[in-house]
Amino acid sequence: MSAVLTDIPPRTAPGLLDKERTIAGAGFNRWLVPPAALAIHLCIGMAYGFSVFWLPLSKALGLKESIKCPADVGFFQELFVTSCDWKISTLGWMYTLYFVFLGIAAAVWGGWLERVGPRKAGVVSAVCWCGGMVISGIGIHLHQFWMMVVASGVIGGIGLGLGYISPVSTLIKWFPDRRGMATGMAIMGFGGGAMIGAPLAALLMKNFATSTDVGVEPTFYVLAAIYFVFMLGGAFGYRIPPTGWRPAGWTPPPAQTNNVMITKRHVNVKRVWGIPQFWLVWMVLTMNVSAGIGVIGMASPMLQEVFGGNLIGVAKKFGELDKAQLTAIAGVAAGFAAMLSLFNIIGRFFWASLSDKLGRKMTYSVFFVLGGVLYFSIPGSAAAGSIVLYGGSFATVPAYLADLFGTQNVGAIHGRLLTAWSTAGILGPVIVNYMRDYQLSLGLPRAQVYNQTMYILVGLLVIGLICNLLIRPVADKWFMTEEELAEERRLAHERAMASEVGSAAAPADSKPTSPVTVALAWAAVGIPLAWGVWQTLISVAKFFH
Repeated sequence: MSAVLTDIPPRTAPGLLDKERTIAGAGFNRWLVPPAALAIHLCIGMAYGFSVFWLPLSKALGLKESIKCPADVGFFQELFVTSCDWKISTLGWMYTLYFVFLGIAAAVWGGWLERVGPRKAGVVSAVCWCGGMVISGIGIHLHQFWMMVVASGVIGGIGLGLGYISPVSTLIKWFPDRRGMATGMAIMGFGGGAMIGAPLAALLMKNFATSTDVGVEPTFYVLAAIYFVFMLGGAFGYRIPPTGWRPAGWTPPPAQTNNVMITKRHVNVKRVWGIPQFWLVWMVLTMNVSAGIGVIGMASPMLQEVFGGNLIGVAKKFGELDKAQLTAIAGVAAGFAAMLSLFNIIGRFFWASLSDKLGRKMTYSVFFVLGGVLYFSIPGSAAAGSIVLYGGSFATVPAYLADLFGTQNVGAIHGRLLTAWSTAGILGPVIVNYMRDYQLSLGLPRAQVYNQTMYILVGLLVIGLICNLLIRPVADKWFMTEEELAEERRLAHERAMASEVGSAAAPADSKPTSPVTVALAWAAVGIPLAWGVWQTLISVAKFFH
């Protein structure tokens, strides 16, 4: 094999998307990388907001009212039927497939991403995510749901996975001094993407709606165009540091009790399936996210059924409310759900940043203990607390992996760990939904049906806490030797530093980055994010007044 490789002439001019073209120069400002990551995560984060399309799509043919399919038309017939409207439950499969294929793509192509670099992965993510939306628009035009499933659910889901993990390794290498904060900034964008995308989509659908069209198809095209521009900007904004780069004036802290979990060596992604610590972290994430996502998915009905008329100042139980009062409490619950999205992005950044001070193991212990207390309290506190801890869990875990397994393959390892997300996405909602149905079948009042569920979720958090406490530093036998590491870096097309400041860098970045450039980069993502926050606050205020 080596003889064959030596016959291949070396490439003297790397292509535009090649990893070699993304190696930063001595003058590059690392604070340009987080807005590049945010540009991609804010776009793919719209996956959380796709429910804004379900109601209008369920009336795509009927316009005013849904044209219901005959009773003998099952799910598979709905994939191809053109004479009746899709059910909302059928449309929800797009949302499910997003996160199934996010986990699959991240696990399967994480190693490829590490070797080709974040720019190429970001471009592929943009093509898949935005291309999927365009093809879905065509599927809406032809009223072919199978096209939407394949385009957005599968192709778009692959774009989600690649886009989600594309900045992880890069940010951790640029911010060895603030690993949690760096990944928290990017993954915060994924949690906040729906805050921008959902109200924007609502405005576009309102603008495009006519007497013969609900306006979803052109909305898909416009969003795809906007997202494509932003995601390409983020992909081409990525830079990776030369091997051995360190922030000016920073030296790694000595191995002491408070950072014994942080390794200076590296594990190959091919070995992680056999490492006990990987599976312990996998269980930590699965238990944390299962408990969080289960409550989040039922937050609105849970609030309405538990608090009933008290949400609008009426001393009546849920079953005693009339239609107008039910509509009113549904509005309050919707405002609460909008507020949860703010908690989501705040939690992602707050906990990830705090983990740099507390350490990742201690931070997760706080997650589980605090989560257990909240789940024993009233459901409103559980719902609010779960979204904060759920978001913080996602944002903190990349830094946890870097601490344990090193930074060389952390993006690929993170990709494989995201299979925990897919598992939790099934486990959490199943527990909450089926327990609710079971409690109702026993004749329990609606205000009490969630009590046993909360205790079960506390049990999941206890399991997660135990797994977290069992995590120890990775044994020496799992780390790469110096020869293996050198080969891995060769395969990853990495360039070593010629000096402390990185004189081996690309000429384009050899001059110091202008503060104006940094400010503009942050404004490009900060302004849309601020608009999304503002729209969310308007929504919350509307329902609580």
